[in-house]
Amino acid sequence: MEPNRFLEIGKIINTHGVRGEVKLEPWADSPQQLKTLKNLWLDSRALPILECRVHGRFVIVKLEGVDSVEAAMVLKGKVVRADRAELPLAEGSFFIQDMIGLPVLDQNGEEIGVLREVLDYPAGRVFVVQGKTEHLIPEKGGFFTSLDPSLGHLEVSLLEGM
Repeated sequence: MEPNRFLEIGKIINTHGVRGEVKLEPWADSPQQLKTLKNLWLDSRALPILECRVHGRFVIVKLEGVDSVEAAMVLKGKVVRADRAELPLAEGSFFIQDMIGLPVLDQNGEEIGVLREVLDYPAGRVFVVQGKTEHLIPEKGGFFTSLDPSLGHLEVSLLEGM
């Protein structure tokens, strides 16, 4: 499966200040990762980033052509994307988005369902696998024997009753 060129990286949740800056909720391991981006993509257009700084767990972004609170308010609620070429990955790392929709196999090689979503909690990620029943599988605890989307599937070792 060929990965999408663009990755959803966050959502504009509000305006910030009076110069047209937007407050972005990042969907990344660290908000710092987004500081290297040159553009944010909204729908099918690239908006060049003029300024970007981390503010707590959010990112404040100044976009080219967005010069007022009113212009920034139009962007509120929009999901933003980035070109995956601008987001280098460390060896052995992966994008969660690349795993959504992959089949999940148990320790016997039987498909238990497909990965529907990944929930991010303070204690760690929980993978929601939809099959005949819904399985909630924590990332921690050694349940996953393979989390490599390049294989075309994920592998888990479940306990009785899971």
